[in-house]
Order: sequence, then structure tokens, then C-alpha cells
Amino acid sequence: MKVARHTVLTLIGVLAFTALAYASGGEAGEDHGLPWANFGWRILNFVIFIFLLYKFAGAKAAAFFGGRRTQIRKDLEDLELRKVEAEKKLKDVETGIRNLEQERAAILAEAKTQGDAIKAAILEKAHKDAEAMKAQAVTSAENEARAAFDRVRGEIADQVIEQATKIVREKLTEKDHERLVDEYLTKVVLN
Repeated sequence: MKVARHTVLTLIGVLAFTALAYASGGEAGEDHGLPWANFGWRILNFVIFIFLLYKFAGAKAAAFFGGRRTQIRKDLEDLELRKVEAEKKLKDVETGIRNLEQERAAILAEAKTQGDAIKAAILEKAHKDAEAMKAQAVTSAENEARAAFDRVRGEIADQVIEQATKIVREKLTEKDHERLVDEYLTKVVLN
């Protein structure tokens, strides 16, 4: 039905333009009367052409344009679905961006907490190491003092022995010496 209406409107438009073109002129000395017989044959020729075109190519043209209309409608529906999906993705991205700000703040807070914990651990280890160094220094100083004290005591003992030996030699005679040796030998053998 729509095809017939479009065909009639097209025929009327062609006839109107044909009449306008025919009326617009020719050469200067011509008769301006309408040759109705020639015009009639042309219109009949055009009507036959339209009929044959409709008869043999009408179904294909209607199918083409109908299919094209269906394809356009389908494309529009597909575009509408894509638009809805794109809007959904846009909302997801916007939500993700809002969440990124919250995640960034959470990550920064966690990093600050970890940094403070690491700082406290480093300070505590430094204090422990300093205390250990102090204790080691005290122990080392005590050991060195003890060693120095033992060395000095050994040197004093050597000097005392030397001096005692010297005094004993000066005061002890050979006879006293033999008597002391015998006494000590007797004590050692008896014990």
C-alpha cells in the first residue's frame, strides 16, 4: 500500500516537472502550443515504464527498502543497547574513580601506620644496640681493668720476690740455706 502511494506521488512529481520543462521553452520562433499527442505518448511511455519497473523490480525494491528499514531499526535498537551498556560502564568507571580516592586515602593511612611502626622498631633496636654496646663497653673495661690489675699484681709479686730473694740472700748464710732446704724436703716427704 505504501509502495503504491509512493509510486503515485513519484508519477505526479515527474509529470509536474515534465510539464514545467516543456513549458519553459524552446527556440524563439516556435509555436508555444502544447503538442498534446506527443505529450500523451510520453506520459503513456512513462506509465508503462513505471508499471514494468513495479512488476519486475517492485518486489525486490520493496524487499530491499523494507530490509533496509528493518536493518536500520535493528541497528538503532543495537545502538540503544550499546548506549545503555556504555552508560552502565560509565557509571562503573565513575564509581571506580570515587573508590580510587577512598582506596588512595586508605593506602596512604596504611603506609603511614607501617612507616610509624618501622620507625618505632628502628628506634627500639637502636636503643637496644646502644644498651648492648654500653654493657659490652662496661664488661670490656672491667676485663681490661682486671687484666691490668692482675698484670700490676704480677709485677708487684715479681718485685716482692726479687726483693725478698735479695734480702734473704743478704741475711741468709749457706748453713741457714741448707737447713731450710732440709726442713722443706722433710715436710714434703712426710706429707
